[in-house]
Amino acid sequence: MGYRRHATRGALAVVGGFVLMVGVALLVLPGPGLLLVLAGLLILARALPAVERFVEPVRVRAIQAAEESVTSWWRFTGSVLTGVALIGAGVLWALEPRLPFSGWSTGAGLVLSGLILFALMIWSHRRVRNRRRG
Repeated sequence: MGYRRHATRGALAVVGGFVLMVGVALLVLPGPGLLLVLAGLLILARALPAVERFVEPVRVRAIQAAEESVTSWWRFTGSVLTGVALIGAGVLWALEPRLPFSGWSTGAGLVLSGLILFALMIWSHRRVRNRRRG
């Protein structure tokens, strides 16, 4: 019984650490970096209770950043244009072999980042709209 518990905690620590590192990388690359940092911390907190103290400040900042992206017309337009640019760049990188690091993996990553951006914008817009109503 103890071996299984330790193996589970070890696996959660490895997965949480990986998600956290990808989130940190996406803070400067196109993608939902802060949300992946939050996801990584939530996974790590299940394995290492000491990490729990970092979860709430990151959660507050992640939700605040998501809501800020849809509060003004300029930010919303900028986010839409960024999403369209990511999807367009993904298609271009997937189809044009002369580009550096071209291929379906790079293209799919860019398209996925654009789609995640649009999903987060819809979620944020609904959250802000419901908060204003309620």
